[in-house]
Amino acid sequence: PLDISQKTQTLSTYKNLEPEFLKKVKVIAKNLETKPEYLMAAMAFETGGTFDPCKKNPKSSATGLIQFMSKTAIGLGTTTDNLCKMSRIEQLDYVEKYFLPYKGKLNTLNDVYLTILYPVAAGKGDDYVVFTKGDGKYEVNSGLDTNKDDKITAKETVQKVASLYDPSIFIG
Repeated sequence: PLDISQKTQTLSTYKNLEPEFLKKVKVIAKNLETKPEYLMAAMAFETGGTFDPCKKNPKSSATGLIQFMSKTAIGLGTTTDNLCKMSRIEQLDYVEKYFLPYKGKLNTLNDVYLTILYPVAAGKGDDYVVFTKGDGKYEVNSGLDTNKDDKITAKETVQKVASLYDPSIFIG
């Protein structure tokens, strides 16, 4: 979970990202029929606010801007090692490629984030139970269980991501 100082640092990081990166995020969002701020918040959360294309999850093979798993990277025609060697701008091509099958279905921040975390849950509504204690996936994502009831709902998955949502980055 991100604390207040990490949230503040992440939101200030938005302002320091390369203009080319922000421009490309806008183009990708338009292509995917979603909001660029949704993509930014999801990438900020997945990288711990760093937007580091080589950010790795110590508990899995997840790597990069949206924490591509090894199997996912291979399905997109690359590897997590190759993704790690890319700039954040270059890796955006794979972010777009990942989301393309969901074009037109990325209507909310929750849809975008669930498409990364557990695509089958996207669009199912706030009360949809994404993970339950004992299913193997709950344990890796237990930090998302905000009410500690041994279930992670769609609404809970997006709460921390939503704290990084900043629509002002694309104004002006």
